[in-house]
Amino acid sequence: MEWKARRSGRWSFPLALVGAAVLAAGGMHRALAAPAGNVSALHALVQDYDRFSSALDPLSAAARGDEAAAERWPDDSLAAEQARYRTLLDFRRRLDAIDTKALSGEDAINDALIAWTVDLAIEGRRFDEGRMPFTSDEGFYLVPGYAAENSPLHDEAAARRWLTRMRALPAFYDQQIANMKRGIATGFVQPRLIALKVVEATRALAALPPERSALMAPFDTLPNTIPKARRDALRAEGLAIVRDRIKPAEEAVARFMKDAYLPASRATLGAFDLPDGRAYYAYRVRSETTTGMTPDEVFALGQSEIARLHAAMQAQMDALGFKGDFKAFVAALRGDQRFYVKTREALMEKASRLAKEVDDRLPGVIGKLPRLPYGVRQVPEAIEEGYTSGRYNPGSPALGIAGGLMINTSHLDQRPLYELPSLVAHEGAPGHHIQIALGQEMADLPGFRRDYATTAFVEGWALYSEQLVTEFGFYPTPYERFGQLSMEMWRACRLVMDVGLHWKGWTRDQAVACLRDNTAVAEKNIQNEVDRYIAWPGQALGYKIGELTIASLRHQAEAALGNRFDERRFHDVVLDEGAMPMDLLKARVAAWIEAEKKKTS
Repeated sequence: MEWKARRSGRWSFPLALVGAAVLAAGGMHRALAAPAGNVSALHALVQDYDRFSSALDPLSAAARGDEAAAERWPDDSLAAEQARYRTLLDFRRRLDAIDTKALSGEDAINDALIAWTVDLAIEGRRFDEGRMPFTSDEGFYLVPGYAAENSPLHDEAAARRWLTRMRALPAFYDQQIANMKRGIATGFVQPRLIALKVVEATRALAALPPERSALMAPFDTLPNTIPKARRDALRAEGLAIVRDRIKPAEEAVARFMKDAYLPASRATLGAFDLPDGRAYYAYRVRSETTTGMTPDEVFALGQSEIARLHAAMQAQMDALGFKGDFKAFVAALRGDQRFYVKTREALMEKASRLAKEVDDRLPGVIGKLPRLPYGVRQVPEAIEEGYTSGRYNPGSPALGIAGGLMINTSHLDQRPLYELPSLVAHEGAPGHHIQIALGQEMADLPGFRRDYATTAFVEGWALYSEQLVTEFGFYPTPYERFGQLSMEMWRACRLVMDVGLHWKGWTRDQAVACLRDNTAVAEKNIQNEVDRYIAWPGQALGYKIGELTIASLRHQAEAALGNRFDERRFHDVVLDEGAMPMDLLKARVAAWIEAEKKKTS
């Protein structure tokens, strides 16, 4: 399960622990006084960094309402990357000139987050990740579809901007081909089994008739205030661009993937086999966990979590009076038809009902909720085959787009109802929608703060949310509780599978066996997920690391505050400044605990 990022940001770096005074959580989004020179220098840096971030990711900037960004695609050319690297070095020079001890409140958080992202980007330039612009189910070729989902055309000016962006798409594809050629030349390529998936995906994309292109969908949003003849003319102009410019570009991508990339793809699986691979994977571990943990430490944590969760799952089997072993119980679950629906509509109805049940209880556990709603949507059948069971599509408060809890309704015999509550809580509320929409609505923060996303925080909160809804009675029988534990076990297995594949030399069969032997995850999902871990080193690690961190912080707060602990306030403290690395979150919660103690002392 995952939220669907507009762009795959992979920046992070071990963050020096920020002092408690810097992160005092008594007031929301307030900047405290600091020496004027430091503040003015930082404010100028924040403004420049915000512009830099928007230029780097025009899709996110456009979703915040930036009209100029709505005409552009990301510039992923080698020349642009080199120019950005020089800018990052200059940001680091400017950061070094600021006395961080004199900063507090929002100023301190802005400084820390910019330092975090800048330092990691500088380190990551060594690995030139742009050479590998796709995973098993995500990649550059899906970026246009994501942009289309977040590009409503409220007037003719917006349509003109979209047409300009459409015309620029072939150049974006050319950049990706150039980057992949550089990857081929240097041996920084995906395994063959991943390349095969993308060969098929790009072939299918190119084969779609122009009128079925996702890029045509925004024209459906043109308002009736525009005369029909004008709407038809705009649509016709867009269709001509797809037919004459974009389809040839898609076909060129598909040919390149089949004729050039696939033959150059590698037979090995692990990141350690890439050039400078062990250093690269250690960097990816730090990036995704936002900690200083080593791969071996992550692996050991995964083993410990697997053992703990096995005991909890056995307790649910015992509660049901089941006498067989784990494998037999999972087989019984998979064969029990009461846990499966027969139609797509029935699965959507079940998911929608669960989503509304959560909504009914949210005010009792979170004090500050977003204004932006979310919908429960069916994954389009054209892309459902390689899609995960569920996903979250961020909306846009600025553009009037609701968030989307996406439900995969294919292979209904692989979508058990005992997993559905966890899926809904993770991808919808209290999970991704609440955390991401709150961040988007923090209009008083710089844009880079509203869009900032690191796996450990975003996915950690979503996995924590699966446990949070236990308070709602979301898992009423041992079957649902076993299903929730199975979903958590899946994330524990990721810790050992990811490190196993990319650090210890595991085979794909070993990784598959880890999920088969320890979870009730359906076979279809097992196959898709293992390929995702192979294709995206380290990303799978942030979920459990983030969830365990948030849970540990809650336990610390409960122990320190006793009956003064306020669950709603704790969750607001976690969420109210947006996503952040784990060290920064720890310092923020520690500051809040101390502030709460002083209130009652």
